[in-house]
Amino acid sequence: MTGIVIRPIEDTDFGAWLPLWDGNNNGQRNQGVTTSTWDRLTTANSGVYGLGAFKGSEMVGLLHYITHPVTGHIEPACYMQDLYVSDNHRRTGIASQLIKELAKVGQYKNWTRIYWFAESTDEAAQALYQKIGNKLDFTLHVM
Repeated sequence: MTGIVIRPIEDTDFGAWLPLWDGNNNGQRNQGVTTSTWDRLTTANSGVYGLGAFKGSEMVGLLHYITHPVTGHIEPACYMQDLYVSDNHRRTGIASQLIKELAKVGQYKNWTRIYWFAESTDEAAQALYQKIGNKLDFTLHVM
């Protein structure tokens, strides 16, 4: 898709980011979580970062990621936490552009890997992720 600019999220992007954040959370906003997430996204070296996809001044997609140390490697790993594109811009390649930009950041910063989770029933996400990543056959356990 032409006319899309991918860049890090900045302090001044809150108004553009909030509707996408709400969409990412199915409209269920917890104000404390929202405030904390925004603070982390806009505080240097918090370990939580964001990329925005912009069409003009409108943010049409977001990607949040977390970097952390791992055993077995000196370089950190990156967990892609959230990937969300507004309804009227889906299936236009924006999610792929966001992930490609994340991969560029990872290559520049020498991360050992980028990983993520996706619901197995989300067919659109699975179709995209099968094109760009390797599916590992693990189960997720939560306590």
